[in-house]
Amino acid sequence: MSSNQHSDDDAGETAAAAQDIGGFIRAQRMSAKVSLRQLAERAGVSNPYLSQIERGLRKPSADVLAQIAKGLRVSAEVLYVRAGILEERPASPVRDALLVDESISERQKQALLEIYDSFRKKNTTGDGDDGRE
Repeated sequence: MSSNQHSDDDAGETAAAAQDIGGFIRAQRMSAKVSLRQLAERAGVSNPYLSQIERGLRKPSADVLAQIAKGLRVSAEVLYVRAGILEERPASPVRDALLVDESISERQKQALLEIYDSFRKKNTTGDGDDGRE
């Protein structure tokens, strides 16, 4: 495979991911009965930029996705998974509680979720420290 083919494949995957996240954001916005202008204002992004994201012409950064999530009142993790930034994680009451906690930032939530997931993974492989001496 030539390097051109490889970059074409990457560009195609990026465009598909942008289209997917854009369509998802548009569907969430419409189900919340929020106009494009209202969401752009809530998220602190320009109207044209949000429109380009929704149409799949732009792929937003993680920071922009977090702002859009806040504007839609959904978890940033949902948008991160949809955009391919994070892998989907199994549901858990701890994770659900963290995601809805408004007293901590999105970055703090992600850090706590990563620590929590690492403990769960370690314990399921039998390598966990059970705390007993």
